[in-house]
Formats: sequence, C-alpha cells, structure tokens
Amino acid sequence: MDYIRRMRDLREDCDYTQEYVASILGTSQTMYARYERGANEMPIRHLLKLCDLYKVSADYLLGRSNKK
Repeated sequence: MDYIRRMRDLREDCDYTQEYVASILGTSQTMYARYERGANEMPIRHLLKLCDLYKVSADYLLGRSNKK
C-alpha cells in the first residue's frame, strides 16, 4: 500500500503533526491515524484535500505515479 507510506512521508517531510492534518481534513487525530495505518479507507474528499495541502497529484499520493 504505497499510499499509506506516501501519506506519512509527505506529512513528516512538511513537519506536520497528525493532529494538524486531521484539522485540515475536518476529522479527528484518531481517525487520521487510522488512515495512515490503513485501518480505515480514506474518503475521496480527504484525498483531494491532502493533494491540495501537499501540492501533489492524486496519482502520486495513491502510488500510481512517481511524478508529483
């Protein structure tokens, strides 16, 4: 699951906490942590917000492309 690793790596590269990213997504830190662990699937609306936050394409975040 490339997207889980990429989600975490992007967050850590930006020095963001899970709590900060969760607040951007409008969810709890606990739920965001579950997305990063792969315990819950992330809604598309959250995927799109993460792409905007990190300025990457959905294909990159999902591991379908190495081009940001």
